[in-house]
Amino acid sequence: MKHSLGAAAIAAALVAGAGLFSAPAAAQSTTPDTPKTFGFIKDSSQGIYAGDILARVRAIGIMPDSHASGSVLPTLGVTVNNAIVPELDFTYMILDNVGVELILGMSRHQLTSNLGHLGGVNVLPPTLLLQYHFNHAGKVRPYVGAGINYTRFWNSNLNAGGTPIDIKNHSVGPALQAGVDIQMTKNLFFNIDIKKIWMKTDTSLAGTDLGTLHIDPLIVGVGVGMKF
Repeated sequence: MKHSLGAAAIAAALVAGAGLFSAPAAAQSTTPDTPKTFGFIKDSSQGIYAGDILARVRAIGIMPDSHASGSVLPTLGVTVNNAIVPELDFTYMILDNVGVELILGMSRHQLTSNLGHLGGVNVLPPTLLLQYHFNHAGKVRPYVGAGINYTRFWNSNLNAGGTPIDIKNHSVGPALQAGVDIQMTKNLFFNIDIKKIWMKTDTSLAGTDLGTLHIDPLIVGVGVGMKF
């Protein structure tokens, strides 16, 4: 009888001990794994991380800083008008703080000079930028970028006194950028962005070289973005 009572006590103690050890294990198994980034817990509801894709749409104001070089064009006082157009860009985060952005947009500009209105030209300037994002895990995320711009000029009807002005259709130049993303919901954020792009085109009239027109716009934009 005593042996039976002792065995029952031992069994009860083993069951109780197993319960004590299994309870934390069960609780741990029901807790979802929390992603970590460089040893820190990643809060996926806030911030941006490697592998994220950001898509933004902006309204941008294009303000050319136009000037000319060469023998003839500087004397004509050529200016390029401002424009307001939509812009689309995509950023892929290759690291938590580093992203690559492609900017797409198109604008049409009118040119005037001492001779009067010279006509208009379409500008297509895709730009590729390498960005550094500060405070990537926060809700307010400033960034800076630098890269290269390729510009194509097309649908030009430039002329002086009825004689067509020929322009070089391609331009390659540097680009600089600064901006900030302000997170509003888990995947939606507000964006302010400013860029400086260097672009130019060579001009000629009836085979005579007029010089180079430098457009070099400052571009200011506001918009919204989505994180994917």
